[in-house]
Amino acid sequence: MTEEKSLNFLEEIIENDIAEGKNDGRIHTRFPPEPNGYLHIGHASSICLNFGLAKKYNGKCNLRFDDTNPVTEETEYVESIKNDIKWLGFQWDNELYASDYFDTLYDFAVTLIKKGLAYVDDSTAEEIAATKGSTFEPGKESPYRNRSIEENLQLFEEMKAGKYKDGEKTLRARIDMAHPNLLLRDPLMYRIKHAHHHRTGDKWCIYPMYDFAHGQSDSIEHITHSICTLEFIHHRPLYDWFIQQLGIFPSHQYEFARRNLTYTVMSKRKLLQLVNEKHVSGWDDPRMPTVSGMRRRGYPAKAIVTFCDTVGIAKRENIVDLGLLEFYVREQLNKSANRVMAVLDPVKLVITNYEEGKEEILTAENNPEDENGGSRSVPFSREIWIEREDFMEEPPKKFFRLGPGLMVRLKHAYIVKCDSFVKDDSGKVTEIHCTYIPESRSGSDTSGINVKGTIHWVSVPHAKTAEVRLYERLFKVEDPGSEDGDFKDYINPDSMQVLPKVYIEPSLAEAQPMQQFQFLRKGYFCVDTESTSDKIIFNRTVTLKDAWAKEMKKG
Repeated sequence: MTEEKSLNFLEEIIENDIAEGKNDGRIHTRFPPEPNGYLHIGHASSICLNFGLAKKYNGKCNLRFDDTNPVTEETEYVESIKNDIKWLGFQWDNELYASDYFDTLYDFAVTLIKKGLAYVDDSTAEEIAATKGSTFEPGKESPYRNRSIEENLQLFEEMKAGKYKDGEKTLRARIDMAHPNLLLRDPLMYRIKHAHHHRTGDKWCIYPMYDFAHGQSDSIEHITHSICTLEFIHHRPLYDWFIQQLGIFPSHQYEFARRNLTYTVMSKRKLLQLVNEKHVSGWDDPRMPTVSGMRRRGYPAKAIVTFCDTVGIAKRENIVDLGLLEFYVREQLNKSANRVMAVLDPVKLVITNYEEGKEEILTAENNPEDENGGSRSVPFSREIWIEREDFMEEPPKKFFRLGPGLMVRLKHAYIVKCDSFVKDDSGKVTEIHCTYIPESRSGSDTSGINVKGTIHWVSVPHAKTAEVRLYERLFKVEDPGSEDGDFKDYINPDSMQVLPKVYIEPSLAEAQPMQQFQFLRKGYFCVDTESTSDKIIFNRTVTLKDAWAKEMKKG
């Protein structure tokens, strides 16, 4: 009997709401990103949560862009967000924008002015901040707080008409300057920004603040469960206040804790710094925690979704080991990635008793984990490339690869015995000479010889070349955002190593961008988006095992 998965606290709330017939049992969520950057793994958790709840309870989920700040928002970000959501396997029911509601939000603001609950303030941002007070003392009322309704209506209309400069006036809610929650001390509702908007153009020069736009947008869409991260818990009373005063559909906000990842930063501001200061190649750099970066690195969408679902949600923030995400990446790729051979640090091996000019076509299984994976042809010849680390001049005991007098199996091919090797003037091994056992061919071995080691290889005359980028974690410490000093001081200088000439088997010559493979004994790799037929580029997605933890213990 399988153990039933327990409900998280949001599922408990939803099931209770359904049982009580709240909103006629209807469930409607939304994912409301601001289009001022690319989505990261934290957003992926929110996507899985909001879309997942809607799916589980036969509800709907909107994609609504919180595009109320024209200075930082771009259509490029809108398109990247949509692509990321689709790639993760989700489809929204409605594509909406906060800017769709600018006229309605303006009318809402007018309603609050007419009720004496909003006023136009001429104070500067600095003056407003100075009168906010603190948790220990009340704020001070603005000298403009008691303007008449008629004057406020006229000034707000003039703000909309473009009569005033940026920062010259704001619209504030008239609540309570002594309220224990500082966010309810006459919060800003509108500010003046003479900036071109990516959708509304130059129609507006006043834009609603997040706290005014968000709850009202939820209400307009009849969102039943507005789910956001824990830092917005203190915003909830203001969210409720606006809805109550306007008498509109009572959407309700629920909060869950962020899940941060080790060796990562997920602040959009910090990620933007990494991009702008060229610490990474862009938002989709494979070292970035962005969805596009993880996709380019070769992380399967299913692995990311499984990770998000497994980690789940909670009411308290914590930091999750990046190794857990990598575990699910390995688990998924083990099922789906074809096994191929690539030699990253090559040294030539010559089989001296193999006839010169002779070639064989061997059969190699693509993926032993996939019964329908099929097989491919791999050419074999007298000269092959092997990994330099698979040979030692003076091998220790229990070294089951090549060294003088040692035998090893070549994957899919024959057993070979090392007879001699050649060095250059610097003492570097340049060539290894072996003999092979003709009766030991894989699949029809009659040699009776047992060897403990198997190594991969690539035929010299058939080899293709590729560039390989070996990626490690972008930061050297577990929580770079919490360390003293600038978080960029903790960037790992070895987070990317480029191998300009790696030998790959010829079957990879036609590999297409985003195809995923397991390089035997080396790890999982993905064809980079910049790869061309003239220059094939592979990104290491993840190693076969978590070697990072061991390295950290050594250090």
